[in-house]
Amino acid sequence: MSKQDTDTIRALQGLENSSSSVRLQAALAVGTTPDPRFIDKLIERCASEPEFYVREMLTWALTRHAPSTTVPELLHEVRSERAQARSQALHTLSKIGDRQAWPAITRALLTDADDEVARSAWRAAVVLVPEGEEPELAAVLSTQLGRGERETQLSLSRALIALGGVMVPALRAAMKDPDPRVRAHAIATERLLRDPDAGFEFAIEEAKRVVALGRTSQEG
Repeated sequence: MSKQDTDTIRALQGLENSSSSVRLQAALAVGTTPDPRFIDKLIERCASEPEFYVREMLTWALTRHAPSTTVPELLHEVRSERAQARSQALHTLSKIGDRQAWPAITRALLTDADDEVARSAWRAAVVLVPEGEEPELAAVLSTQLGRGERETQLSLSRALIALGGVMVPALRAAMKDPDPRVRAHAIATERLLRDPDAGFEFAIEEAKRVVALGRTSQEG
C-alpha cells in the first residue's frame, strides 16, 4: 500500500473519530490535499457532524474539490429527508457559487419548515440567482417575512438586501400585510436597506413602534 493510500485511509478514519479536534484536523488534511475519493465521506459527515466549526471545515474541504465532482452530489443531498443534510448541502453550494445549481433552489427549500434549511437556501439563492430572476426570488423571499426569531429574521433581511432595489416592490407590499409581525419585519428591512449601519435590533424595535402606531415608513 502506497503512502498516499495510507494517508487517505487515515484521513477517512479521522473524519469518524470521536474527538472533534481530530475530525477538524482530518477535514483540514482532506481539503489541503483534495482527492475525489473523499467527497462522499465529506458529504456524509456534513449531514451528521454536531460541531459547527468542524462542519465549516468540511464545507471548506468540499470547496477545494472540482465543482464538476462535488455539485452533482450536493444537488442530490438537498433532497435529503435529513434537515442538516439539506442545510449543509445548500451552505456548501453557496460557497462553491456554481450557478448550474440554481434550478435546485426550489420554492420548497426557500420555504422549508426547518429554519436552518430555509436560511441556507436564502443565502444560496442570492448567490446563485441568474440575472433577471431576482424579482421573482424577492417575491418568494418576501413570503417569509415575519418568520422565526431574530436570527432567522436577520438572515432573511440580509438576503433581501443583497438582491438590491429589485426587492423593494415586494417589501412595500409586505408593509401593508395584515400580520403585524410581517409589517414590522418589512419595515425593519427597508430601514436597513436605507441605513445599513442602523443595526437590526434597532431597526426591528423601531419598526414595532411604527406598526403599533399604525403607520408605515412612507407615512412618517
